[in-house]
Amino acid sequence: MVQEVRNIRRQVLPHGLIVITEQMQHIRSASIGIWLETGSRDEDAHWNGISHFIEHMVFKGTKHRTAEQIARQVDSIGGNMDAFTAKECICFNVKVLDEHVPIALEILSDLVLHPVFDSQDITRERGVILEEIKMDQDNPDYLVHEIFTQNFWKDHPLGRPILGTKETVKRFERQPVLDAYGHHFSPGNIIVSAAGNLDHDRFVDLVIQHFEHMKPVKNGLHSAVPKVVPRIVLRNKKALEQVQLCIGVPSYAIAHEKRHASYILNTLLGGGMSSRLFQNIRERQGLAYSIYSDLNPYRDTGCLAVYAGTSRESAAKVVRSVVSEFRKLKAEPVPEEELRRSKDQLKGSLMLSLESSTARMSNLARQEMYFDRFYDLDELIERIEAVTTEDLQSLANEFFHTELIAVTALGNLSGLKISRDQLAC
Repeated sequence: MVQEVRNIRRQVLPHGLIVITEQMQHIRSASIGIWLETGSRDEDAHWNGISHFIEHMVFKGTKHRTAEQIARQVDSIGGNMDAFTAKECICFNVKVLDEHVPIALEILSDLVLHPVFDSQDITRERGVILEEIKMDQDNPDYLVHEIFTQNFWKDHPLGRPILGTKETVKRFERQPVLDAYGHHFSPGNIIVSAAGNLDHDRFVDLVIQHFEHMKPVKNGLHSAVPKVVPRIVLRNKKALEQVQLCIGVPSYAIAHEKRHASYILNTLLGGGMSSRLFQNIRERQGLAYSIYSDLNPYRDTGCLAVYAGTSRESAAKVVRSVVSEFRKLKAEPVPEEELRRSKDQLKGSLMLSLESSTARMSNLARQEMYFDRFYDLDELIERIEAVTTEDLQSLANEFFHTELIAVTALGNLSGLKISRDQLAC
């Protein structure tokens, strides 16, 4: 199989802003992202949620455009504009036809560089976010993850919700919003990435045009490494029909050299319909409709978590079954044939995940944020292929320890007990 050679170029502007592009000549679109290398984990507890609030507020109008004009201009070029806030970054992005790259970048940088933060808009948007928080509180599978995370990284910003809480959001007034914005939106904290049918040098010229006036700011962000607190948390919510479970252990940080083995371990444990959890707990025992495992790596820590929705009667049995899968991975080598399947599944999903210009644009920015150099697909595949049965067994022995397992159960729990000795593995 012949891999395409990715045409990736990178440039650092004098004030620290990084521009990184990938030319994809076979398509007619281009995706542009303006990324901030700080997210909700870089907030003070008092202002939890303010990054996400700012991400919403920049769409409410700039010095040059009202909110309606922003929406109209993007629609008039058939563009698709979006933004999100995560624990370690904020991203503003747009996807357009290649001919509209200059105007798309102009609109996007206007949002990021010239928001007005009108007081009335701030008041209105607080109401919107409070509704968003309520909506999430009503969503049990979101809520179980949130409770799990808050306990897993207890008293650390990584454990706090991205949206903030009712108490913190009510504090957001114009001045704190301006302060947080000034603190985070500095050139040394920004990556502009683009992928699609575009020319690197021309794109860099456009970026310079919009961003060169930015003043460098020393912001000293980046919180300390979190400690993991593996607690058992039972949260009673009588109105729920199902019990939601989250069972997790600490795993590697995002750039750890053994990360490829942990991707494979996660894939065969709970990454899809042929995974052990799905086959055993859903198909053989019929105990859950939804069950999967997830790897959540950050810059200095990570978590491998299993999620399941089940009945109150079956909850303890599901916990036992999950832990017995942990135990089995420690005790018995993974059969070669299963290892082969997991590798192929992982490789396939990696390749499919890089098909669109938006995915490539994201991939460029994330690699820039977390790695000291760029890894292409060939190299990733080589690393995945190099993982052995022995690697997986030693990883399982590193990750799965009775005293490191954290459990959160949410639902109508009357009579449900989960103790540490039920987690023996």
